[in-house]
Amino acid sequence: MREAVMAQPETVSSRPPCHAETAPPRVLVLGLGNAILSDDAVGLHVVRALRGRLKPDEDIAAVEVEEMGLSLLDYIVGCRDLVIVDSIQTGRVPPGCLHEIDGDDSLTRRGGSPHFLGVGDTIACGRLLGLAMPERIRIFAVEVDDPFTLGESLTPPVAAVLDDVTDRVLQAARSLATA
Repeated sequence: MREAVMAQPETVSSRPPCHAETAPPRVLVLGLGNAILSDDAVGLHVVRALRGRLKPDEDIAAVEVEEMGLSLLDYIVGCRDLVIVDSIQTGRVPPGCLHEIDGDDSLTRRGGSPHFLGVGDTIACGRLLGLAMPERIRIFAVEVDDPFTLGESLTPPVAAVLDDVTDRVLQAARSLATA
């Protein structure tokens, strides 16, 4: 009996970039989300768009990740700087608004996370374990109205800001790479 083999999507690296045989990138941009939960996938969409704008000589890696919690350490450990792109639902601003959060601020924020451990908790755990964690962390979170609706496309308010968010994330990644 033959077993079905599920192929990994081409856009998702089976080997985290900071653990490659070559030197890790100066800056890792992680786009987080679930590809089948409409606006929750905004981080994945931003990274896809970002890849098309990166120059070959830039020391920036852009990776889509549908994992969460401590599994993010596999991607993060060893990278000098980290930019995370994800969805957020605060209910305080309209969908499509961009929240920019300094990584140090994320380490002190407490609140619920649908990912069991939030990014700040994951980074803190890595540091506590003595792992080589990024020096600087920037988080870009796009406000969404409903991150739970099944679908593979973004809602109109979130899709409308995709280019602007991608531009802002690229600007931040380039700034970190040249700092």
